[in-house]
Amino acid sequence: MKLSGGVEWALHCCVVLTTATEPVPAARLAELHDVSGSYLAKQLQALSRAGLVTSVQGKAGGYVLTRAPELITILDVVAAVDGAQPAFVCTEIRQRGPLATPPEACTRPCPISRAMAGADAAWRAALQAISIADLAGSVDEDYGPTALASIRTWFSPNDGDTAIVEQG
Repeated sequence: MKLSGGVEWALHCCVVLTTATEPVPAARLAELHDVSGSYLAKQLQALSRAGLVTSVQGKAGGYVLTRAPELITILDVVAAVDGAQPAFVCTEIRQRGPLATPPEACTRPCPISRAMAGADAAWRAALQAISIADLAGSVDEDYGPTALASIRTWFSPNDGDTAIVEQG
């Protein structure tokens, strides 16, 4: 299974948005992750089209999750960014070549197609079982209870003003 880099970026954004008390601008998310703002904007648009985040307009605008992080799964994000199509698409190769099986004899998917469909279903079930809240909890477990709190502080609108005063 190969997923686009956009899935990783989108998942990280969803996790850090769990900390936000106000909308977070796309540029701020890109800065936090040190990634391309224009590429990240495409991922945020995909999340928005899927109804996972919403964009708030205006001076204090940015992105927020549309529902509780417990209700957004990894599979929701994968489907939003990379689509919901199966990883394997059977082309009925068994019906080609000099020993082709006639279409009327193909009353069920071939063993390869069944195996791949089973693997795809298991993969999707595993991703459906993990929420954005679960991921956020793992961040705190892995990096300590202040990891996401530090991000929340960094997102604070006053954080940038404080940094300017301290530097000036």
